[in-house]
Amino acid sequence: MTPHEFADLYSGLQQLQESGFSGGAALATLVHTRGPVFRRPGARMLVFGDGRVVRGLSAGCPEADIIERSRDVIATGQARLLRYDREHGYDALMELGCGGEMEVLLEPLRAAGQLRFAEVVTQSLRQRSQGLLMTVFSQDGQCLPQPRRLVWGGSVLLDELDDPQLSDTLLSGVAPEDSLPATRLERVATPGGEFQVLVERLRPPLRLVLVGINTTALALARLARGLGWQVCLVDHREDSVLSGLPAGVDLLHAQPQNLAQQIAPDTRTAVVVMTHNLERDLACLQALRAVRLAYLGALGSRSRAAKMREAAGVTTAPLHAPAGLDIGSETPEEIALAIAAEIQAAASGHGGGRLSAGDGPIH
Repeated sequence: MTPHEFADLYSGLQQLQESGFSGGAALATLVHTRGPVFRRPGARMLVFGDGRVVRGLSAGCPEADIIERSRDVIATGQARLLRYDREHGYDALMELGCGGEMEVLLEPLRAAGQLRFAEVVTQSLRQRSQGLLMTVFSQDGQCLPQPRRLVWGGSVLLDELDDPQLSDTLLSGVAPEDSLPATRLERVATPGGEFQVLVERLRPPLRLVLVGINTTALALARLARGLGWQVCLVDHREDSVLSGLPAGVDLLHAQPQNLAQQIAPDTRTAVVVMTHNLERDLACLQALRAVRLAYLGALGSRSRAAKMREAAGVTTAPLHAPAGLDIGSETPEEIALAIAAEIQAAASGHGGGRLSAGDGPIH
């Protein structure tokens, strides 16, 4: 699931803990899919005992069935593996309307210790660390009464497996940060049995740095915050005071030559230069040319963008200038939408084309 979704989930888990687990809750995790479905493995939904829901696994169904089954899981305190295919839950499967199949892990949450993994993952994301969340939920074909988790972020941050051989086997497949595997389901054989493990890549939220403050920058900042991105506005004037900043947006004073050092970018950082001063824009782009970023863009006309690309030379992150997808944008809000869409595509490794023009799977 995305960092934004995990933040919402963690907020719900905190509410559960503050209530003393009154009424209990169940956590539904999509662990396996086959064919076209609305979500990928790793998507989660929190179901409170009174039926309230945080986030979701699909466009609506089989959520009703999951909510109903959550009551049994909360009552028994035993996790269950729900299958929605042609042999199990077929009615709910038909309501999906997508022709796919899915398996959902449904686990009870009735004690603080069961929330420990969420606390560790949240802390890792806040520190902008990359890592892995491994959830062991089945042994020899049988769902475990309670899933066990291992969190890795450069080192072991949490190990609930109580099985050194299983831990060693899982950790032996850990790769450097740049090549962390995508979310996947693994079968791991040890002398203690064969385990099913959901392995999820943990990545910090996108961080958007907007160099230059104007109506388009503010529109993009508001949109980005709604997407759950971290946002920082950069102004070169040390004495500037900006009122009306969108909630949660940081303001940084920095000169172009110090930009890279002061924003402390990483591979989940996107930077858009839009000062409307060509010399200042060029100085910012040159300061960032050797920095590894998720996205580097600049606002301007095609002729202005050509000058910026020539002056910036070869950059570590491809320079998107003019920034944004071609959607006929005119207003600041429309331009913001075009730029945010291009950033999302770049960060996800997608081309940003029309879904209707392709014939492969959407996810």
